[in-house]
Amino acid sequence: MSFQINALSQKTLNPLVKTCKYFSLTGKRNLIQNLKTNYSLNLNLNTSGNNIINNNGFKLQKLTYHQLSKENAFLNKSLLENDPKLFDIIEKEKKRQYESINLIPSENYTSAAVLEALGSVLQNKYSEGYPGARYYGGNQYIDMIENICKKRALEAFNLDPEFWGVNVQALSGTPANMSVYTALLNPHDRIMGLSLSHGGHLSHGHQTVNRKVSGVSKFFETMPYYCNEKTGLIDYDQLEVLVKAFKPKLIVAGSSAYSRNFDYERMKKIAKLTKAYLMADIAHVSGMIAAGYLSNPFEFCDVVTTTTHKSLRGPRGALIFYRKGVRRTIMHNLKEFYDLEKKINMAVFPQLHGGPHNNSIAALAVALKQVKTESFKKYQGQVLKNCKVLENEFKKMGYKIVSDGTDTHLLVLNLKPKKIDGARVEKVLEKANISTNKNTIPGDKSAILPSGLRMGSPAMTSRELKEEDFKKIAEFVDRGIKISIKIHEQVKGKLRNFKNALNTNTYPEIEELKKDVIQFSRQFPVVGFDINTSRYCKEN
Repeated sequence: MSFQINALSQKTLNPLVKTCKYFSLTGKRNLIQNLKTNYSLNLNLNTSGNNIINNNGFKLQKLTYHQLSKENAFLNKSLLENDPKLFDIIEKEKKRQYESINLIPSENYTSAAVLEALGSVLQNKYSEGYPGARYYGGNQYIDMIENICKKRALEAFNLDPEFWGVNVQALSGTPANMSVYTALLNPHDRIMGLSLSHGGHLSHGHQTVNRKVSGVSKFFETMPYYCNEKTGLIDYDQLEVLVKAFKPKLIVAGSSAYSRNFDYERMKKIAKLTKAYLMADIAHVSGMIAAGYLSNPFEFCDVVTTTTHKSLRGPRGALIFYRKGVRRTIMHNLKEFYDLEKKINMAVFPQLHGGPHNNSIAALAVALKQVKTESFKKYQGQVLKNCKVLENEFKKMGYKIVSDGTDTHLLVLNLKPKKIDGARVEKVLEKANISTNKNTIPGDKSAILPSGLRMGSPAMTSRELKEEDFKKIAEFVDRGIKISIKIHEQVKGKLRNFKNALNTNTYPEIEELKKDVIQFSRQFPVVGFDINTSRYCKEN
């Protein structure tokens, strides 16, 4: 419980400190409200202030700041005092998160400890370079933090530091992938990645016939590989044919909307045909891989990248893992060694990044420590169970699922048979406090009006939903799709006509669905903030 004392001395508070630990939760809330009302205290109940409420009760302690001059006094004032408008928007976002069903598979709710590290004084430090070789002084503690983060990253995936190294400075997934390409390839070298419309990611080299959409496709020659349009599964036989013809220097095994395990062993054999590097982008599934539930790319890949805020449940950031030691044995027992460490570190800094975000690296270290807990492993298992429930429920309802199911945390509905697109359904569900995203599927021609709707289970599993709860979520989504179809039959024409209708008309079915979703969502705990001190989340 952090606060600023305006009209009440610490001496006066001490008796309250001793007594309030015996109060009920309601009593504690009443005390807080009384202090706010009668003594002009600005109280914020959270898990990362100078004081906290916990199972042992709570205590009040004065925040002490150095006295600043009048013109600089704002530097030690709260966000509420400095920028009430922005504070209010953040409070509204808390309400949205509390009262919504979040099915976006790339989102999650990170822990209070991670948020605390993100908001720490580490934000103030600049530290270009690497531990022990910085371009600024005063980095002794920053070096300690980065080294801890690197150690925990290797431990999270059970990697031997003799054979694997890791860079923790990349700011997010796309810069991490670009750093790998920059390190291992020359301009106009060839890359192959899964087609965007078949579940791939922009950073794997997406381009169209008329436009180089991703930066990767501007600097390198890229060619996609595909899923079989009938099965929805990666066509490894076709990939082998394409590799022999295109002769890439790097193949990416990764996706953002492919719901099945990758066959890394088969892909490694294919990569060897042209002596290509095999890079796994496990941004979506790294949490499940760390917990031992999915195929292990580290057995076969040369480089592995991942973001850190999805199933890993950490802050925004990225990890680049690279092999060390012998790459392959040539004739007469001559050995070729990996030389990736220096190249990748150089590509991250100074070639593509400047100063690392030290607060994010510290927060990542916290999240990676959590990865090694038994609760994290149980969480990942529940993520998979919950997503399997979505698959089974949607199949019972008659929906078609891309690849006919899921092995992971996500699935993609094929809405073509329902005569509706993912864009319209996404908008209706959003109006009803359900977050999903439209997604291209094999055979789609437009990313603006794709036929797919992508959903995942990590975020709501973090809020402790179980299988029965996800059955209810499937019902909500089904209602939203049916409402979308009904409105689409009434509102013909382009997508903008549909959006305008949603924004200007009141649809009782949507309002009723939203009411049910809010009532449902408010049953479950939130992560990282206390609803009872949030401006718009308090219980009625």
